[in-house]
Amino acid sequence: MREITRYRQLDQTQIGQTLRRLRDRIAERFPGSGLSNVAGELVSLSDEAFDCVAYLRQPNWPIRIAVGIVIATMVVVVGLGALSVRVSRTVNSVSELVQTLDASINDIVFLGIAIFFLITLETRIKRRKALGTLQQLRSVVHIVDMHQLTKDPERLMSPQPDTSSSPERSMTSPELGRYLDYCSEMLSLTSKIAASFIQSFNDPVVLSTVNEIETLVTGLSGKIWQKITLLERATRTDPALRGS
Repeated sequence: MREITRYRQLDQTQIGQTLRRLRDRIAERFPGSGLSNVAGELVSLSDEAFDCVAYLRQPNWPIRIAVGIVIATMVVVVGLGALSVRVSRTVNSVSELVQTLDASINDIVFLGIAIFFLITLETRIKRRKALGTLQQLRSVVHIVDMHQLTKDPERLMSPQPDTSSSPERSMTSPELGRYLDYCSEMLSLTSKIAASFIQSFNDPVVLSTVNEIETLVTGLSGKIWQKITLLERATRTDPALRGS
């Protein structure tokens, strides 16, 4: 049963190990590259993200106890106030009845709003913390996209003279394919880190943010794999590119 349950949820330990292995692979293949630095930063960010997930999973007892005390005090005060008010057994007019009902309803509504605000206080605090970490993960996704932006296989298939402002393109066809593949793996792992937030914290705002990150990753990964497919097609067509 434990073995079955293991494959029904994301394992943060496995994600961390895979991400560290990817960081080492990039550093070995492209030492000192910007992508290896991004991978190292993503490893540190994943540790922070998993700490945040652990925080979201645990109940915040100080807040819950404080909220419970405040709500109980409010109910007692309102109850004592209601008991101390002398209500006339007879109503002289309809307007007087309406005023009495209106005042009672307003008090009940305001009390309900206050209780709802206090009950959702813990969720809102956790949501703010989760969104802060998810925003950093979204930024990493865009940074990875920036690193693959100029890695265009078209330059290998039909090279053109560079200008003074052209980016340096010194990668061979196999290196370019490996670089793009690393970018795709980093995007996928970033998405999995984000998805771990909603396993134990059922909040619609956090869920929406995670879905946005996954949609962004899917779009960027599709763009990368178009480049990889184009590169593989060109390599099959021109065998000279395999070792270039």
